[in-house]
Amino acid sequence: MPSPFPNGADPSPHHHRFHSTVSETKLRRLNSLILLLRLASFCFALAAAVFMVTNSSRSPGSPSWIDSEPFRLVFAANAIVAVYSLFEMGASIWEILKGSTPLPEPMQLWFDFAHDQVFAYLAAAAGAAGAAEARGMRGSGACASESAFCVQGDIAVALGFAAFAFVALAALASGFRLVSFLVTGSRFPLS
Repeated sequence: MPSPFPNGADPSPHHHRFHSTVSETKLRRLNSLILLLRLASFCFALAAAVFMVTNSSRSPGSPSWIDSEPFRLVFAANAIVAVYSLFEMGASIWEILKGSTPLPEPMQLWFDFAHDQVFAYLAAAAGAAGAAEARGMRGSGACASESAFCVQGDIAVALGFAAFAFVALAALASGFRLVSFLVTGSRFPLS
């Protein structure tokens, strides 16, 4: 007979759900993988933001990232993704150490999945805008006199795309956890 309680829960406070050591190990590995993905996205996004904010020439009249809206977007988006990844790393560490999520489990899973999606799209959009601007600068000949500016802009855009890739992979992992929770009532299937 199916349980009348949500997710098969038992209202008895003395009832402990059985977790095999295999499923605990798989959950720990998945959480460690998510932490690694978030660390990588943090590092790449922070590096992209730093490369962009330091991208200006010292000579008067030469280009600066602050004069270009797409480059400002690359900086702002990567700074936002870096801060988000830092907070999510803290939540991942909490989950690894405590064995539970900082927020109630369903809320945490939906929060992670939704925000991973939003920030992945933000990073992708900023990277696309920055790449288009960099290509336009090269096409107009602006990079002939200030090649270091263009190279540093290209590096910042590439690092931003790498941050996007890791946030997108984290979104896949958080999506897997969410679907597992919706189907089985657990963040990771107990098989």
